[in-house]
Amino acid sequence: MSSMETFWAVVTVINDITWHQYVLYVLLAVGVLFTVWTGFGQYRALTHGVQVIRGVYDDKNDPGAINHFQALSTALSATVGLGNIAGVAIAISLGGPGAVFWMWVVGVIGMCLKMTEVTQAMLFRDTSDPDNPHGGAMWVCKKGLSQIHPSLGPLGLVIGGIFCVTLIISCLTGGNMFQAWNVADITQKYFGVPKYVTGVVLTVSVGLVILGGIKRIGDVAGRLVPFMCLIYVLAGLYVIAVNITEVPAIFALIVKDAFAPSQASGAFIGGTVGYGFLKGMQRALFSNEAGQGSAPIAHAAAKTDEPVREGIVAGLGPFIDTLCVCTITALVILLSGAWDRGPALAFADGTPSLREVVLEDGSSAWQIEPCALTVSDVAESKNQTFDGAALFVVLDGGTNETTGGERHRVFGTLQVDASGQLRAEFEPFVAPSRPNIAIDGAYLDYNGATLTAKAFDRTLPGLGFWMIPAVAWLFAFSTIISWSYYGEQGVVFLLGARSVLPYRIIYCLLILVTAQLVRTQDELDVLSALGTGVMLWANIPIMLIFGPIAMKAYREYFRRLDSGEMDPPHRAPRITDVVEGHDIE
Repeated sequence: MSSMETFWAVVTVINDITWHQYVLYVLLAVGVLFTVWTGFGQYRALTHGVQVIRGVYDDKNDPGAINHFQALSTALSATVGLGNIAGVAIAISLGGPGAVFWMWVVGVIGMCLKMTEVTQAMLFRDTSDPDNPHGGAMWVCKKGLSQIHPSLGPLGLVIGGIFCVTLIISCLTGGNMFQAWNVADITQKYFGVPKYVTGVVLTVSVGLVILGGIKRIGDVAGRLVPFMCLIYVLAGLYVIAVNITEVPAIFALIVKDAFAPSQASGAFIGGTVGYGFLKGMQRALFSNEAGQGSAPIAHAAAKTDEPVREGIVAGLGPFIDTLCVCTITALVILLSGAWDRGPALAFADGTPSLREVVLEDGSSAWQIEPCALTVSDVAESKNQTFDGAALFVVLDGGTNETTGGERHRVFGTLQVDASGQLRAEFEPFVAPSRPNIAIDGAYLDYNGATLTAKAFDRTLPGLGFWMIPAVAWLFAFSTIISWSYYGEQGVVFLLGARSVLPYRIIYCLLILVTAQLVRTQDELDVLSALGTGVMLWANIPIMLIFGPIAMKAYREYFRRLDSGEMDPPHRAPRITDVVEGHDIE
């Protein structure tokens, strides 16, 4: 087994532990707990939270660096990213339509999870430097446990340090590598641009922003996030409007598949209810980061002297991210049929045979013979770079331990020979008995964002081709710069301020090497799930320990608000001033 195969095997084992279904049940229970504890605080986020981000409570004399709107935009720039484009596509292509239902569940309970963790971070943030505050679960542990009892201070440092380690893992995998790989992949597939070129451009662009710190990040995010969301949402609503008569049936399919096994169809190889549940939960949590502990780091920079107020603002994050943007992506993919599409390539000389081979470790496997292919779906193959493209065939080969079904994807690579003929070579497939090719033809492998782009193209040819790469660049860029700040706060807590520059250099260089480390959608899913999973394990216990303190502050805040003690101090400023942060200068 090669070093890379060993790496992927180890990461898969870790994910099997961190993403066990019982862990997801615990997370759902915690979300329900805080939903009840706050008296369905989702309502407060959608009402009072909107009023707060409009700027009526902004005060330039409060401690912090950016206003409420910019803090939410910075947090959203980390969540509204390729998780909304690529993550949803991965969830559906692997888990089926039912995965979308579980994304909705996470979106609703995630609002209260986000409110709680941000309130805790605001209660214990470090404002010794009012213009550069520090916050997050690590500071909650350090300051909170010391307040409970001075002897618990060292324990707080240890737990905070553990959280920072998981934060950095998530920062480098989901916050950086997932974004960089997806944008490089779609740019190569659509425009033939080598992945290393995309890496260089993205690295330089990110470096120019993150060197300016949180104020420059907040300024860029405040301008970029509303613009990129508007472009994407309008395009998605167009697709939905064109297919409006099919929308009720799609919603019914989502609910039905959430509680019944997803049947194999075309490119979708099927899956159990539990697998759809797992993928929906994973991708929603990866997208909106509820309970993960990352967003509080951005919100801790907000100018306010009311901790709960910023917590309420944070509750809007999962609503915008998951219930709005992710749902639009899901509807586009399902309405277009891209998720269960037919083969784009036909076998030129008939179905290829399989032969038994012996691998380097002595085990046996089945090898699909190299074969010639022809384009069978011209529309599906339009704007596609064939030479070096990834593809797969669907086999019936015994129980798939991952999905619970009988079908498997076997990946290969396309080459264009001197005569212009398409030829494919496939990876060996390990199975105890001879498998069969289930579908006559081969599929182009659309990884994440590319699948979403193809879904848009199916409704309006060219829409996905131009819009998705542009939005993917914006989403990836905004997410990478925000996550760079999250990781930076982690290394500062662990190693001090002198570690910031080396960290930023490593962070940027990682963008360049990502394309060489990840090959397929499955590997991309494994990698991004790693960071989210380890952070949940670290952050959820912290939320439960300090939950009573946050809930006491929550009830007291709304007692004062409802009694009229906290009427807005001034009228709402101009929206341009709020977006640009001029109302707090």
